[in-house]
Amino acid sequence: MKTIQTRLKAQKGVTALEYGVIAAVSIVAIVAGLALIGPRMTSIFKSVANALKT
Repeated sequence: MKTIQTRLKAQKGVTALEYGVIAAVSIVAIVAGLALIGPRMTSIFKSVANALKT
């Protein structure tokens, strides 16, 4: 019985670690994506702002 409890606790720790890795990879992907589309979005907003001025 003690062995089963120990294994369950160990699996919960691994699951938390996996969620941490997934979160870190997701954040890196979001930051990289925003860095790539940032300049494009700036030009789009400038175009819209110029169109609204006229």
